Amino acid sequence: MRRALVHRIATAAPDDVSGLEEAIAAGRIDPAGIVAILGKTEGNGCVNDFTRAFAVSALTACLAKHLPGEAVAGIAMVMSGGTEGALSPHILVLECRDVADEASEGPALAIGVAHTGDLAPEHLGRMGQVWLVAEGVAKAMHRAGIEDPADVHFVQIKCPLLTAERIAAAEARGEATATRDTLKSMGFSRGASALGVALALGEIEAHAMNDAAIGTDVALSSGRASASAGVELANHEIVVLGMSKAWCGPLAIDHAVMADGIDVEPVREALTRLGFAAAGQLSPDERQRLVALLAKAESGSTGRLRGARHTMLDDSDIAATRHARAFTGGALAGLTGLTELFVSGGAEHQGPDGGGPVAAIAARAKG
Repeated sequence: MRRALVHRIATAAPDDVSGLEEAIAAGRIDPAGIVAILGKTEGNGCVNDFTRAFAVSALTACLAKHLPGEAVAGIAMVMSGGTEGALSPHILVLECRDVADEASEGPALAIGVAHTGDLAPEHLGRMGQVWLVAEGVAKAMHRAGIEDPADVHFVQIKCPLLTAERIAAAEARGEATATRDTLKSMGFSRGASALGVALALGEIEAHAMNDAAIGTDVALSSGRASASAGVELANHEIVVLGMSKAWCGPLAIDHAVMADGIDVEPVREALTRLGFAAAGQLSPDERQRLVALLAKAESGSTGRLRGARHTMLDDSDIAATRHARAFTGGALAGLTGLTELFVSGGAEHQGPDGGGPVAAIAARAKG
């Protein structure tokens, strides 16, 4: 059987790998078992956020001391920029180990990873990207040993964006991109990636999607997709998280969908299903069992939240995604008592307009 381990490690800077190196030296992490690393870096989360690539470079150099190059290249490194408010920079190291004769108490956390081929710039934000991601999600599910899409609780994707150079390359071939605005391209890419997840998991039928709906039809969404766009790649790195009887160990995952940025009750219900009391903020003892919380944050398209006007969409100095991360991150920190939360901004087609999916990974309570 396989056993999943998730290690949450604080970082002092985007290139800080000291915690990972210490865990490897102490034997807590086996580099050969690492399948993915998810990270929150303290950049702006926009097109020019160099902290994502900086973190990937540092992690790659660190792991190259322990693994051959092809093994390092096979690890999905999903860096999400932006730790506004009191969100704390950290990494989540996802490890898989083969274990023999370990008693299983039922299904446990299962992890599957897939890398797609490079995406042509003219396909970004269009159905070509949707189909490419859907194929990648299916591969990751297969590698995780998850057959039923209902057993998938979260799909984390790192997707590409458009740069002036990539747009020019497409136009030189006589192709037109979905947008010439590089910042808007992040939303198109996230949205198409999320619809690819929805297609793979059977949340939306293919006939309900088309190029024109991507980024515009807010009624189309996935309750389990989380996409983060970055300049540091041209393909997609896909991490599927779910439950499977073929896996063992103490870790379990559940998910919820927030209707808006402060809708914490569905998250509380998911924590309850994982065995937490969750009557108020988690107690210090309970926080020890909460290994990771992953969430999407979105300002929404209406400019209002529960009837009250907000200014996230009107701020010309700070991108709305940055406001949303801080806002939702604060709400979830108040619920969990933790600030090392993987809150990603920009939830196009990821949950309802203004809301977003959330997943919690926790160790089962003893006894």
